[in-house]
Amino acid sequence: MGSVCELREVGYTYPGAKTPALAGISLRIAPGAWVALLGSNGSGKSTLARIFNALLVPTQGSSIVCGWDTGKEEHHAAVRREVCMVFQNPENQIVAATVEEDVAFGPENLGLPSEEIVSRVRWALEVVGLTALSRQPVYALSGGQKQRLAVAGALALRPRCLVLDEATSMLDPQGRADLASVLRELHAEGMTLVSITHRLEEILDCDEVHVLHRGQQVWHGAPLDFFAVPRPEWGVEDPPLWRLWRRLRSGNRIPRTIFPRGKEMAEALCPSR
Repeated sequence: MGSVCELREVGYTYPGAKTPALAGISLRIAPGAWVALLGSNGSGKSTLARIFNALLVPTQGSSIVCGWDTGKEEHHAAVRREVCMVFQNPENQIVAATVEEDVAFGPENLGLPSEEIVSRVRWALEVVGLTALSRQPVYALSGGQKQRLAVAGALALRPRCLVLDEATSMLDPQGRADLASVLRELHAEGMTLVSITHRLEEILDCDEVHVLHRGQQVWHGAPLDFFAVPRPEWGVEDPPLWRLWRRLRSGNRIPRTIFPRGKEMAEALCPSR
């Protein structure tokens, strides 16, 4: 199977802007991959996210998504069915009064038979763990539940790829943990995921990392390699646990295969007997 998304020297300049938001971006996202996009504010992450599902069309270069050239407007509807987005604020994506009505909104707009809509809604709610709340009014949900509802609404369209643009930034720790669990299950089942984030701990489950800085791609590779790369000019700061991890690894106190997770580091330093 070909790539889910292939960008070739993509650039994008917003109308009236003097400098491009993106310049010379080339990358390929393979089917089933989980890709993290990192960068400081203004690095171009959200612009790139919108390129992936044709909300924005490159002003330079080309974007081929699921075999379709997004430069052609007649392909946009098909691209947006295959690549769905979950944004930072779930309130911006919720359109109905109850949980199941909201999840059904997308399939209904595709004109699917009622039996297929019911099947998709049940499946999507089960995946995100909201089945028991299917009849609940949306206003009664917590922030984490609303974000899971936004994911369910996207999943009901049965996309090939799910793009999450800072989807955890408004969640509390439990909400982030719940959403991370859902994403790990989707990845295990073969769904392609793109996580755009500034929380470095969220890249630990990813297959590869791409870093943007001032609209350009400055690094890409495996998460474990990213941890060891000096990057002061990128505006991507390590959490305290990672700084400790760097010192321990430089002193050969922990193996290179140990990720900067508290539990893994503690077990490596003080193995149970």
